[in-house]
Amino acid sequence: MNHTAIPTTDEPLILYTFRRCPYAMRARMGLAASDLNFEIREVVLRDKPAQMLTASAKATVPVLLAGDMVIDESLDILVGALKHNDPLGWLDFSDNELAQMQSIISQCDTEFKPHLDHYKYSDRYPEFPESHYRSLAHTFLDALDTLLNSNVHLFSNRLSYADIAVFPFIRQFANVDADWFKTQPYPNLQRWLAALLDSHLFKAIMIKYPQWHVDDDPIYFETTDTSVLNKPI
Repeated sequence: MNHTAIPTTDEPLILYTFRRCPYAMRARMGLAASDLNFEIREVVLRDKPAQMLTASAKATVPVLLAGDMVIDESLDILVGALKHNDPLGWLDFSDNELAQMQSIISQCDTEFKPHLDHYKYSDRYPEFPESHYRSLAHTFLDALDTLLNSNVHLFSNRLSYADIAVFPFIRQFANVDADWFKTQPYPNLQRWLAALLDSHLFKAIMIKYPQWHVDDDPIYFETTDTSVLNKPI
């Protein structure tokens, strides 16, 4: 795990984010759980601010400004925040467990996410019906449901950074056709998802903010009590 801790700076952290983006969700959850205060700059994707585009050539959220450092990968923000401060112990696992977590996250990002995109936007990929793209996701969903046979969360009875990294994408998949998802043979995954959706942490990072403009007064996400955010899930 080579992610760098988010540094302590004299200037406030600034996060360019989009409320419904799963990558931005994992970044916000990491920052919130680490008790870091940061300015929220809510982006409208069709009207991205010049300041974000100047900071990061990727032109995608999330983008975190930490002094002179620009961090524009969601996992770097999530893990970097926890390496700065991890009061909930999301990284407090053995090297072997962390390696397994990284494998699951990699599978989510490189294999499951493309299937999710094809399923969600199946009208853009008319070569196959929606159900075909949905079926390709079953391998990953099966793996998660099996992991959850033994634990409340993916690798333990307490949260890990892997739960947080994967959860927003499972949420997005389930929301494509919520009625269908509820009928599928994934009782463990459905329980896990419902608990995270109902958590104080998720509700805190999903508060709606107006689109950011350069002349706006700063809006800060401030977490002062991670025990509230981490009530049992």
